[in-house]
Amino acid sequence: MFIIAIKMKAKATVNINISSDKHLLSILKALKPETKKLGNRSKVNINKDGSFIILTVEAKDTVALRATLNTYLRWIGSAIETLEVIADK
Repeated sequence: MFIIAIKMKAKATVNINISSDKHLLSILKALKPETKKLGNRSKVNINKDGSFIILTVEAKDTVALRATLNTYLRWIGSAIETLEVIADK
């Protein structure tokens, strides 16, 4: 059996303020399973700190870091927009 350790060279942490605790928890619940998927170029951690979503991405290189950040930020943005539309009705 081989164990391959990937050295993560790039890291970013993004704090996103979500005004509604209900929306924040909904976003966390939706995205948490995605962070469990094993990738060979990056890993993601998403947590709550008060009214903030804390998104931490570690990646093998800056290209993987950018791609992973873009994906999660788009997902979070889409979730926020969707929750706001639903709340308006």
